[in-house]
Amino acid sequence: MIGIGLLTLVPGVVGGSETYARELVRGLARVGTLEYRVFVSEAATDAGDGLPTEVSRRYRSRRSMPGRAVAMASAIALAPRLRSELQLDRLQAVHFPLTTNVPPVKVPAVTTIHDLAHLLFPQFFPTLERAYRRVAYHRSARNSRFVIVPTEHVKQTVVALLGIAEERVRAIPYGVDHERFKPADEERRQFLLYPANRWPHKNHDRLIAAFRLVREERPELRLVLTGAGHEQAPAVDGVDVRGHVAPEELVRLYQSAAALVFPSLYEGFGQPPLEAMACGCPVAAAWTGSLPDVCGDAARLFDPSSPAAIAEAIDDVLVHSSDYAAKGLRHAARFEWDRTASEHEAVYRELHAG
Repeated sequence: MIGIGLLTLVPGVVGGSETYARELVRGLARVGTLEYRVFVSEAATDAGDGLPTEVSRRYRSRRSMPGRAVAMASAIALAPRLRSELQLDRLQAVHFPLTTNVPPVKVPAVTTIHDLAHLLFPQFFPTLERAYRRVAYHRSARNSRFVIVPTEHVKQTVVALLGIAEERVRAIPYGVDHERFKPADEERRQFLLYPANRWPHKNHDRLIAAFRLVREERPELRLVLTGAGHEQAPAVDGVDVRGHVAPEELVRLYQSAAALVFPSLYEGFGQPPLEAMACGCPVAAAWTGSLPDVCGDAARLFDPSSPAAIAEAIDDVLVHSSDYAAKGLRHAARFEWDRTASEHEAVYRELHAG
């Protein structure tokens, strides 16, 4: 039996990592051939969707970063009790999709590392979170037989910065839910979309500067921002701040936007460009981090440090929108969660055999 460790999952906190964990479990339920058991806390009892699930009564989840760090540290200190409660030592292997091996196990383990942004851009992280990541991420990777990453870019950073042997690292891309993310039979409207929390590396200020440049020639164009953290930002003419939106509303935005603009300075993967492509939305994205790996030649790539370069890319995708939309649809079709799950299962088999 293979365990899937999701004790640290707190719904709505970890963004794309949560999407990956939940979709992986659903994919394994559909196409997996091994026997699985998912381990969750009382904060995420639905995360084992489709697979047998055990809920820990001992692990106490918290939403804040300090609270989560304390909860994980306590779980490590109480590892024997958690392992006994969940009978983890009877498993053949355990996968930790959310990077931290909580609790540590004695059986062979594999850990997913989504990015190493805290090492590449330490200035974007509070001191506590940076320190926590340095300890927890690095310990988890080094104590695992294999490490799964979403792109070749992250693989190379794991090898270079953590000193993990290349043969222990497996690059497996995320997928796209094509039942949800698909084109709609309606005309696109005159707005750009950027779905991202207002974190420093998401680069909103340069995007807004670029938007002002574009709007000099296209005064009818608007910019729609979704995600948390925009409340304190000053109001800007033509910018529509939606905050957190329901999943169904995000799909409608992808289906009706003139283009998605994704100027993030760093992504370990970057799900929104693929989701937008699957909805037939033209995409302009930064040429940094893993975004070139994810987008290929289906997006207009640009230098995210230059508002002028961002503005030029926006104009290009608006002028050639049908070409970028067609390329995006073909490209996104290659990313499927069932394929992601099957490739993970191959790693589990290798882990158990080893």
